Amino acid sequence: MDFNYLADLLFPNLTETTEDIEKRFPPRNLPEGAKVTRFAPSPTGFVHFGGLFPSMVAERLAHQSGGVFYLRIEDTDAKREVEGAAEGLIKTLSTYGINFDEGAILDESGKVADHGIYGPYKQSMRGPIYQAFAKKLISEGKAYPCFTTEEELDELQQVNKKEEIKNTNWQEEAEARRAKMLAGRNFTIEEVEEHLKAGHPFVVRILAMGDPEKKTKFTDLVKGSLEIPENDEDFVLLKSDGIPTYHFAHAIDDHFMGTTHVIRGEEWLPSLAKHIQLFSYLGFKLPKYMHIAQIMRLDENGNKKKLSKRDMGANMDDYTRMGYSPEAVCEYVMTLLNSNYEEWHAQNADKPYTAFPFNIKKMSVSGCLFDFGKLNDVSKNIVSRMSADEVYEKVVDWAQKFDKEFAVELTSDEDFAKKILAIGRGGKKPRKDITTWVDVKPYMGFFYDKYFAMIDSYTEGFKKDDIKKTLVSFLETYDANDEMNVWFDKIKKIAEELGFASDMKAYKANPAAYKGNVADISSFIRVAVTGKQNAPDLYTVMQIIGEQKTRARIENAIKAL
Repeated sequence: MDFNYLADLLFPNLTETTEDIEKRFPPRNLPEGAKVTRFAPSPTGFVHFGGLFPSMVAERLAHQSGGVFYLRIEDTDAKREVEGAAEGLIKTLSTYGINFDEGAILDESGKVADHGIYGPYKQSMRGPIYQAFAKKLISEGKAYPCFTTEEELDELQQVNKKEEIKNTNWQEEAEARRAKMLAGRNFTIEEVEEHLKAGHPFVVRILAMGDPEKKTKFTDLVKGSLEIPENDEDFVLLKSDGIPTYHFAHAIDDHFMGTTHVIRGEEWLPSLAKHIQLFSYLGFKLPKYMHIAQIMRLDENGNKKKLSKRDMGANMDDYTRMGYSPEAVCEYVMTLLNSNYEEWHAQNADKPYTAFPFNIKKMSVSGCLFDFGKLNDVSKNIVSRMSADEVYEKVVDWAQKFDKEFAVELTSDEDFAKKILAIGRGGKKPRKDITTWVDVKPYMGFFYDKYFAMIDSYTEGFKKDDIKKTLVSFLETYDANDEMNVWFDKIKKIAEELGFASDMKAYKANPAAYKGNVADISSFIRVAVTGKQNAPDLYTVMQIIGEQKTRARIENAIKAL
């Protein structure tokens, strides 16, 4: 068969050759060892937590090596595309510190636009490039047209494993499908001309020459040494609308965009044989592959399950709504990605996660377990190290989107809010009351009359009369100008007068000799002033809310008693 004639017959209007395309995309000029990585999502919805994994790895590898990290939009499946999804994912990733050097980046109007010389960076706009290479493979006898309907092609492509188990004849059916695929290779030029004259659509399939009984050795940067069966499937390269499949598009794009490392989920491992053959057919250098383990979660029975789109925490926008700091989420992800991250962080607590020397060899081969408890621990530590100004800025930004009433209170007196947030910050053991921005209002709300409420009762086991006498005596001696030591001495004196131990050592030595201790006396006052048993340093609280409000709250508590 004259393959050149066949190629011209199928693609009569293509004028740009593959040699022309090679000239259009020159090799990158980068330092030795620099890595070129990409994040290549489909614009079909929100950014999944599992998508943050490969994007963080790709970003770290590129930027730690002085390379390039770019964004490519793989929008070849128009039926699944969601309007605005591409813009949304760029904004979301930016929130989590994932910024691209080039590719499909937002312009000043907020729309996706190309930035870089290796575009277009949306696959739907690269049709002629893919078609040129499809034509080349056909001219070399490495691919062929198939005039089968889309429905028949789907049937050939898809093998439902669950149905195979149920169906005792699955092997026979699989063989029948393969026979049908092989039959598609047998055609004449005259038949092709008749199909084209009749306007029948066609797809382009690769001509697989692999032997599934033979295996190719392959080294994955995460999984290690693997043995891959050779590909014997004539998979589709170009669909009938001229749009490429993922397999074909990613091989061509990664070549021309200079990708050195492909980071993707381990669910793509079964396709690896196809990609090895495809790169070989195209004459392209195979990039290095890293197949990352899946994100797992524990179900109600304690069994590990893949984190699905429906699970809480799967959608990256969930973390914004729940009030997690992006820094906390990223640091948590780093603990999952590299086994030595926590050890490094313990020795470099003052450094951001971006200073960590990310190491491919320290990545988990098995699945990573998603754990909100661990995320919360990381988040508490992150927030505790922030300054009051940082916390204020981030809380206000969050509240303006999700709790506008609270945002009004915070911004009505910025200095007042910052004084509250400054309590217990700094030093070797900062307070860790705040895990997410949702926690801020419950933590500091009692400072504002609008949110003040008696949430906790007074400590049980004490007489109401002793509580009342404590509050009355405190008001009689309270002076807002007292220094802390003077202020606390007065509280200790009240304790002694009411039969409570003013010295904790004495109380521990003989608790039966006292009604309680000075900490109990302080808790009576704390509940009256804050409405809570657990609140920041009481002296500092009183200094911030002022004498008038302090007295008013204690007087109201006395009346209530």
